[in-house]
Order: sequence, then C-alpha cells, then structure tokens
Amino acid sequence: FLNPGVANTTCIAAVPEQASSLHRLPKHRVAVTGRRSFAARAGSYPGNVGVPKQWYNLIADLPVKPPPMLHPGTHQPLNPSDLAPLFPDELIRQELTEERFIDIPDEVRDVYELWRPTPLIRAKRLEKLLGTPAKIYYKYEGTSPAGSHKGNTAVPQAWYNAAAGVKNVVTETGAGQWGSALSFASTLFGLNCEVWQVRASYDQKPYRRLMMETWGAKVHPSPSDVTEAGRRLLAADPSSPGSLGMAISEAVEVAATNADTKYCLGSVLNHVLLHQTVIGEECLEQLAAIGDTPDVVIGCTGGGSNFGGLAFPFMREKLAGRMNPQFKAVEPAACPTLTKGVYAYDYGDTAGLTPLMKMHTLGHDFVPDPIHAGGLRYHGMAPLISHVYELGFMEAMSIQQTECFEGTACIAICTDGGHHPSAGADARDRGGDQGSAGVQEDRGGEGHPHCHVRPRPLRPRRLRPVPERRHD
Repeated sequence: FLNPGVANTTCIAAVPEQASSLHRLPKHRVAVTGRRSFAARAGSYPGNVGVPKQWYNLIADLPVKPPPMLHPGTHQPLNPSDLAPLFPDELIRQELTEERFIDIPDEVRDVYELWRPTPLIRAKRLEKLLGTPAKIYYKYEGTSPAGSHKGNTAVPQAWYNAAAGVKNVVTETGAGQWGSALSFASTLFGLNCEVWQVRASYDQKPYRRLMMETWGAKVHPSPSDVTEAGRRLLAADPSSPGSLGMAISEAVEVAATNADTKYCLGSVLNHVLLHQTVIGEECLEQLAAIGDTPDVVIGCTGGGSNFGGLAFPFMREKLAGRMNPQFKAVEPAACPTLTKGVYAYDYGDTAGLTPLMKMHTLGHDFVPDPIHAGGLRYHGMAPLISHVYELGFMEAMSIQQTECFEGTACIAICTDGGHHPSAGADARDRGGDQGSAGVQEDRGGEGHPHCHVRPRPLRPRRLRPVPERRHD
C-alpha cells in the first residue's frame, strides 16, 4: 500500500499499548516554560475534538446481519435470559441490539475524560526511516491509567455492573492489559475484582500482576486449582502454559455459580467492540480537523476489539460512500485465526461453557505457543470481525513475533502493539494504488510494566506449527 514512488499516501494505525517511555502524556498537551509538549513535538492532532457522546454499532449498517450466538446446551439461538447469569441487563441489550448508536452514560464519559481524547500522531520519523512519501498516523491509546485501550470498555462494564447492584466481577487476562484495566475500573465503582491470568504471561510479566493487585484485584495463574475447570486442565497437563480459552472457562464457571458475581470480557463480544468505537469516532474528527482521509486502516488483532474500535467508524463512512479506505488486520503467526482458522461455530472457552459463536477459530482446545504478545493468543476471532472479513470488507495478514521486534526496533513497544508497524513496513514494500491518500494505524497501549521481559522473544527458537483445521 505504501509505494515509495507514490506520493500523497496516508496511513493510520491503532496503538493498543503504549511505548514504555511515552505513557504519561499531559492531558491538555500544553507547552511549559517555553518547551513544547511531547504531543506537539511528535505532531499530535487533538484539534477541538471532545470525548464522543455515543458508541457506534456497525451491525446497523451491514447489508447482511451476523449469525446469532447459540446456546451451548440446546444449540438454538440465544435468548437474552440465557446471558443473565453472566452479564447485567444493559450489557445484554448492547450485545444483541441492532441500534446504530448507544448513548454513553455521563458517569462513563467523566472517567473517559481522564485520558480522552487520545492523540493522533503523525509518525514523520517513521516515514523517513521507511523512505516513503506516505503520511503515517497512529492513534495512541496508551495514555489511560492502565496504559492501554482496554479501559474504553472496562469502565462502562464496571459501571453497568455497579449500577445493577453487582458486588463482584471476574475475568480472564492474557498479557495483563485487560486485567489491569478492569482492576482499575472496579476500584472506581466499588467492585471486587478477581482475575485469571494465562500462566505463560503470569510468569513472564509479574509487574502486570502487581499492577492488578495494587488496584485491589485478586489474581490467579490459569489453569488454577481454584475451579473445577482449572483442576481438570491441570490434571491433563500439570505444566500447561495456559490459554485465554482456559482462563475464560475458569472465570465463567465462577460467575455462573455465584449469584452476586458477573463476568466481564475484554474482547470478542459485540458490546466490547461497541465500547471501543470511541477510538475511531475521535480519529474521524481529528482527521477532519486537518483535512486528511486515510487510504489504509491497520490494527493488530487478537480477539478484535482494538482493530474493530478503530476500523468500524471508518467502515460506516465507506459504506455510506464518504471515503474508500482499505482495512487490514494483523495477527500473530503463532495464533492466526483469520488467516488459517475455520469459519464455524465454536465455543469461546476451552471447557465449552460459553455460547457457541460463528467465528474464525483454530479450535477451542487449541493452545498457542507462549509468545510474548500474550493478549493476541486467543483461539477465535470476534464474531463481528469474522463476519466482516467473510463479507470481504477487510483483509488479514499474520506476522512472526521476531519480525515484529525487528520491524519496531526504533520504537519502544512490545509485540502486542508491534504487529501493525510491521504491517505498515510490509505494505510499503508491496506497493500501493495510484492516488492513495494514506494509511492509519491504531496503537492501543501495551500496559505499563513489562519491558523487563522484552529481550526474551528476540532469542531465536522454533514455534510449533499451527495445525491445519478442517470443517466438514
């Protein structure tokens, strides 16, 4: 897409995780004692953009609606009451609605304003390094208290649960960004928070656990001996590195068996992607303020919330004929759900406790290698992302983690957020369409403390090949 010989190209990327040295940007980005703020030096474009007042639901504008979730026992389409043991009523409504816009509660917007709007930054030095005339922007989501885009949904999920009288919330987390964000949000609204963290990341990133515990959460390695699902998994493999599917099984089991407890999810489901659209809505306004329009929108993709949060508002504009960007999801080669998975109904967890969802999946029993980008190690893709991919509205590619580190050596980021800069460089090498005006990436933040483990993935080692999956 980014042909070195073609001028006037614009690239935008969503950055789900922050560069460790850049994680506390001043909210108003003002110059102090004659010095320019970081955002000003980097070419940030906040303009006069405010915090969005509504979330956007792409389903309302799709020509073909996505397939329904199925009950895990009856295999019939879900009723709202089937989700009641896991979620409060308002989140169930948001999960199943086809309304175009959902109002953001004032209490949620008040918390958003701690870090939103997030900056849109022109990556001029990256453009120079790549030797491309393309304009590359990234939407930087690492300014939240927990350091990633996950706060965009953690805050409303915590608020809706608290408003419904819930006392305890449980969840899973991979690398720890989601667990950190929900722990933070729970403290704001007086909730007790319990987290099952994938064992590989629990061991790799102890400071993420410390952050969650600092905000009052109780953290278990998954699989654990706390739940029946965890005990079965440990009996089968005592040295299991864990997976997000396993951690989900444990959290869902606790929520389903305790009336005062609800489950929160950091990606995949419709209401989670809905909340993340504050990223794309802000970005649209920021680009409009500077008179630019993207030709390519890129985002790293594990469960799909980071990519969907940036891309869905731009897809709305494309469907309406107001712009014509291409969309590219970038996933890890160790867990390539879109590029190698089967589009079929599958469970969202390892134990088969969740509803069946039509999605690209490697199989709910698939255990990916313990790569550093723990947040991208999920066996399935968000059903809505999968549906959009099947409709031909977007493309996907997979990248090895060592390639991500090589491609982002000049940027202090880790591989969760490193997939899209690598894709941007790859896009430049592949060439682009004549007259293209840009590519946009999203950096959703890396969460704060994990750079002490950054050298480990640079050591070459062989990863297990992803098995070919067939669906008869």
